[in-house]
Amino acid sequence: MKKYLFVIILFVALFEIYAQKSKPNILFIAIDDLKPTIGAYEDTLAITPHMDAIAKNGTTFLNNHTQQAICGPSRASLLTGKRPDYTKVWNLKTKMRDVNPDILTIPQYFKQNGYETIGVGKIYDPRCVDSYRDKPSWSIPHIKEKDLEYPSGYNEPALGFYQNEENLKTISSLRNQAKRENIENHKIYKYVRDRFKPPYENGDVPDAAYVDGAIANKSIELLDKMDESKPFFLAVGFKRPHLPFVAPKKYWELYDENKIELAPYQKKSKNAVDIAYHKAGELQSYKTPEISFKMNKEGLLEVEPDLQKKLIHGYYAATSYIDAQIGKIIEKLKQKGFDKNTIIVLWGDHGWHLGDHSLWNKHSNFEQATRSPLIIYDPTVNKGYKVDSPTEFVDIFPTLSDLANIGIPKDLDGVSLKAQIKGGKNTSKIYAVSQYPRKNKMGYSFRTKNLRYTVWVNNKKSTVPIYKEDIFAEELYDYENDPLETENKIDVESYQKKKITFQMLAARYFKEQQVTVKATEKKTTAKNTYFNKKAKIISNYIINTLKLSDKKGQFLLKILSEKYDYNTAQTKGKNLSQAEKKVIYKKTFSDTRKKLLTQFTNTEVAEIQKLERSKQKNINNH
Repeated sequence: MKKYLFVIILFVALFEIYAQKSKPNILFIAIDDLKPTIGAYEDTLAITPHMDAIAKNGTTFLNNHTQQAICGPSRASLLTGKRPDYTKVWNLKTKMRDVNPDILTIPQYFKQNGYETIGVGKIYDPRCVDSYRDKPSWSIPHIKEKDLEYPSGYNEPALGFYQNEENLKTISSLRNQAKRENIENHKIYKYVRDRFKPPYENGDVPDAAYVDGAIANKSIELLDKMDESKPFFLAVGFKRPHLPFVAPKKYWELYDENKIELAPYQKKSKNAVDIAYHKAGELQSYKTPEISFKMNKEGLLEVEPDLQKKLIHGYYAATSYIDAQIGKIIEKLKQKGFDKNTIIVLWGDHGWHLGDHSLWNKHSNFEQATRSPLIIYDPTVNKGYKVDSPTEFVDIFPTLSDLANIGIPKDLDGVSLKAQIKGGKNTSKIYAVSQYPRKNKMGYSFRTKNLRYTVWVNNKKSTVPIYKEDIFAEELYDYENDPLETENKIDVESYQKKKITFQMLAARYFKEQQVTVKATEKKTTAKNTYFNKKAKIISNYIINTLKLSDKKGQFLLKILSEKYDYNTAQTKGKNLSQAEKKVIYKKTFSDTRKKLLTQFTNTEVAEIQKLERSKQKNINNH
């Protein structure tokens, strides 16, 4: 009998090892602010041989769109498979788990399914997660910039970006000036950046002298250490071509600035909706004594043609620089033999305006901001495909789960693109949805194969009913006949049928979103009920064990109920974030705890805490 039991145990162990080995690895490459300026997307100026090589045998999604054209919300949606109105991340201040504590992320799900998960560089926007870069996501702690190494003779880039000798001298001089003016140490950084922050840099330095080269080297080091017996999910996040456009000199030299063409249409559309535009505040924050900006008569940023060329040149140089770093990582992947069992997903978190509509930045619902690269390579497919039907970033979570055969989590907002990757089919998806908040309004943009309809509503989220009187403005662009978005066709007679179709489509979308949120609220109510029951069980256990009086027992229950529920009397009915509720909760609980000390002896308090921990552990184990 013992012999048979041993065989069974051995079989199970071997099966588990085989199952782990058979799971594909995931190389998850994020590129900050990258629009489809890639050869694989038929950009004839771009020099991106390594990204093109991935696309050659992978699937290139030509009509892919971000959920919101700004880092924090875009990445929160991509990494959870949920839209911004669900994640509640619409800005760069909200921390994802403050407002959605139990939300599931891609690396977290893969970790739950036996993967070693690790991130280096910018995966989430650091402003929208905890100091661990979302601790639940990683089986190995996320590697931060402070952990990166630079070549001998080079320090961490000045102000986080610069290595050019002249720029370093200027920054050093300004720091000394700040000290002479008795500026406090923690304010010196801001003092310097307010006076000198070039929007680009051409540095005659090695690749690893800049942050992205150091990220690539760290990624290669991690690949060298990967245990072949366990599948890995390695997330690598590059920071360029985000402003400032910094790259080693050799990547600038790939391009002839004289041959760079400016955006052909640099004004507002005919019949424009003013709220759709922005003032490019991000670019304006980059300045030197030689570089300054002013607004044109349309209220948009005015950039001199020579500076436009320099900025575009810098953007492409930075893109080629990132391409080279990706090439190094892929080479290491091949050296280790991982390429035969590694899915590669490459994405840029949103697009970027390079002067079209006189816009510089992301922060819009126009094509140049929402359209984002997405390339997925599956080692089991020996052919490259191009898909031109709409896709969106919420599709990545179900797609990777499907390709890895670990099951697709319920309630994701996206769909699996496995059929497109395996056979080059177009999706059944009619449209991709992007959104952007502006001036207490929200613009919802619906992109089909050739058209884009945007409705600006006074309500800031789709999860409440939207009525005709809520509509502030509408836009309709036809990319087949007007790829530069020169005219908003919302009032053009020949487009009225299309307009009505889109209005109906938008109404259906809002209704679907409301159903999704109601289901979530139901789950939250159930969870709160569970915590209240948990508090009562623990309280009764302590009361009976310590034989507490009714008065003390009631007081203890009040304490424990507040401990397990942030929605206390002080927060209920108020429109507060989870973070704001925590602040109120902590103060309330702290005050109540002090009262506890007056009601109980020190010995009783110690016993209560001990019993609470033991009972809670017992409940959690069951």
